[in-house]
Amino acid sequence: MPNEQFTQKSKKSAELYKEAADVIPGGVTANIKHFPPYPLMMEKGTDSRLYDVDGNEYVDYLLCYGALIAGHGHPDVLDAISRQLKESGTTIFGTPHRLETKMAEKLVDLYPGIEMVRYTNSGLEATLLAIRMAAAYTGKNKIAKFEGHYHGGYDQV
Repeated sequence: MPNEQFTQKSKKSAELYKEAADVIPGGVTANIKHFPPYPLMMEKGTDSRLYDVDGNEYVDYLLCYGALIAGHGHPDVLDAISRQLKESGTTIFGTPHRLETKMAEKLVDLYPGIEMVRYTNSGLEATLLAIRMAAAYTGKNKIAKFEGHYHGGYDQV
């Protein structure tokens, strides 16, 4: 049974979740984003805070699984994005770009254990490729994983 305090504070989230469920399987773009009775729908983020569509404020301890380590809307990040967008005219090329190499070189320089970099679009894709690479290298097809943890949303894990 849903917590009454939760449902009272999140009525707009419930409504938007119902709308989303009509056009998005399960009402969410990734199963990890769903928590019963329905996920909270966010409106905006600022610094270390998230605000849902009902006006509730939250400390964002997750920060998009680390991708937003500087927080939401950090002025330096927004300025850098704006400058890059003006310079290149796009947010993505879909083809190789010189900045991919520069970023890979920086990562290799910063972390001694990294020799090469493969960019992925998601954690799912990263674990899928890592498992394929490990299987090709070792010739083994079994993996170990932590039960109850997220390793990507596909059959092997």
